[in-house]
Formats: sequence, structure tokens, C-alpha cells
Amino acid sequence: MRTLSILMVNKSVVKIKRLTFISIVTLLSALLCFSQTNGKRVSAQSTSVNNQAAKFSPAYAEILLQKTELQSQLEDLLVGYTDDFPKVKELRFQLGLFQKQTDKILAVNSADAGKLTVALGKLIVRKVELETELWNLRAQYNDDFPEVKRAKRKVEVFDRAIAEILP
Repeated sequence: MRTLSILMVNKSVVKIKRLTFISIVTLLSALLCFSQTNGKRVSAQSTSVNNQAAKFSPAYAEILLQKTELQSQLEDLLVGYTDDFPKVKELRFQLGLFQKQTDKILAVNSADAGKLTVALGKLIVRKVELETELWNLRAQYNDDFPEVKRAKRKVEVFDRAIAEILP
């Protein structure tokens, strides 16, 4: 009888130890998850602040204006033409380039938001136009063709100018 009571006490102690261990592990897991989530919130908030500063910039407005005009042209063309129409393909390519540039601008730190001027916006718009021209030339000619080489150099000049402002 006495051994039975000792066994029952030992089982109770083991159960209490297991419960304690499980409780500690659960608590630590919850704390770890909370600390990771809290860190994500902070980074999301700082990204949001960066996005807001960039969205109010003249460069963003310039790019948005051009992008909106292209989207309008695309919608107009899609009424009568399919996605295989060359001008539709060109507009989609150009819109993709503008989206990449918009993403770059939105990634700029709020401390560098002063660099997002109208001039930068115009440089980016012109660079996208030149990249589209290069894309069209490459569809017709190989990279050794003189016109393609000239177009590449023009794009590189604008790329360097933009890199001076936004490294």
C-alpha cells in the first residue's frame, strides 16, 4: 500500500514537472513569436514612412503622370486590339519599366526624399523612353547594329545621371 502511495506521489510529481516544462516552452515560444512580430511591425512602419515621403515627391508625380498616360493609351488600344498587337506589347513593356522605377523611388529612405526632384523624374521618364526605343531596335536588329549601339549609349548616359542622384 505504501509503495502504491509513493508511486502515485511520484507520478504526480512527474506530471507537475511535465506541465511546468510545457508551460515554460509555450511561454518562451509565445515571447519569441511576439518579439519577431513586433520587429516586423517596426520595419513595416518605417517602410510606410519611406513610401509616404516618396509618394509626395515631384519625381514620383512625374513618373505617375507618364505612367497614367501610358495606361490610358493601353486601355484605349485594348478596345480594338489584342495583346499580340505590337503597340500593346510596347506599352506593356514600358509600363513594366515604369513600375520598376516606381519601386526604386518608393525604396528611397525618407532622409533622401529631397533628392526626388522634378529633374530626377524627367530623367527617369526619358530613360524609360530610351529603353523602350532600344527594346524596339533589338527586336529588329542585333546588338552590333550601329543604331542599337547608339541607343545603348544613350540609355547608359541617363542611367549614370540617375545614379549620381540616387546611388
